[in-house]
Amino acid sequence: MPELPEVEVLARHLRPGLVGQTIHQVHALRSRVLRPSTARDLSDLLTGARFLSLERRGKFLLFQLTACSGPGKSDQIIVLGHLGMTGRIYLRSPELPLPRHTAVHLDLGASRMVYEDPRGFGRFTLDLKSLESLGPEPLTDEFTLVRFQADLESSRQPIKVKLLDQSLVAGVGNIYASESLFRAGIRPIRAARDLSHAEAARLHQSIRDTLQEAIDSGSSPELDFATQGGRDSLFYYGSASATQGAGRGGERLWVYDRADKPCFRCNAPIRRIVQSARSSYFCPKCQKR
Repeated sequence: MPELPEVEVLARHLRPGLVGQTIHQVHALRSRVLRPSTARDLSDLLTGARFLSLERRGKFLLFQLTACSGPGKSDQIIVLGHLGMTGRIYLRSPELPLPRHTAVHLDLGASRMVYEDPRGFGRFTLDLKSLESLGPEPLTDEFTLVRFQADLESSRQPIKVKLLDQSLVAGVGNIYASESLFRAGIRPIRAARDLSHAEAARLHQSIRDTLQEAIDSGSSPELDFATQGGRDSLFYYGSASATQGAGRGGERLWVYDRADKPCFRCNAPIRRIVQSARSSYFCPKCQKR
């Protein structure tokens, strides 16, 4: 599932092609991804609307538009996008055929914005309730060490499970939680409240470093993910075209999805455990009890 870096990279690539464009027609083909909005809701509000900006909040895309509501009047509209498990959003020529799993496509005249979602777990909706419970953005000043420590001290959950709580910090998911804990030298089964202040501070910084590094790697100018619509049209951490960088041997992931492979630091085999039905990966030597 795409996490904060993948969504941030996608927003950066889509933004230049969307901002200033006017929506001529809205085609909603799968009602499931619109809920609780309807196809008519989207068509009525978005037809004739113009893209003002595209921002990210946590793992969500926020499409901000303006539409004329009368002489001298305009309405501001926000559409929330979420990629779910397998969703993609990209621009392509209107002359090309639509992909089989297209959920929504917007006619922009010279181009078409396509949202495809094979498994149907994503969202493209006018409902913004999902934003209400989100915690601070980890790469901004609102993600303070003081608040982070206080939230950990009040939790009995294993630290890996706690990091997946979007009210603690927005946008961190299974991949980056494992990677951040490795960098901080903290084992995923540790109770959040048992971390010392020094450990919490290391983890706080490692979350920032891990996410920023992933964004920087995915933002490489030679990668054109937002306009192709092919296999690597969206940057995924660890995908074939985005694995060069921070680790050794061309690897970018220190522990995630590397069960039984040698740790890049100490050569101990990486271990995999299951926590709250999610896989957690760690090095038994580098992440001590």
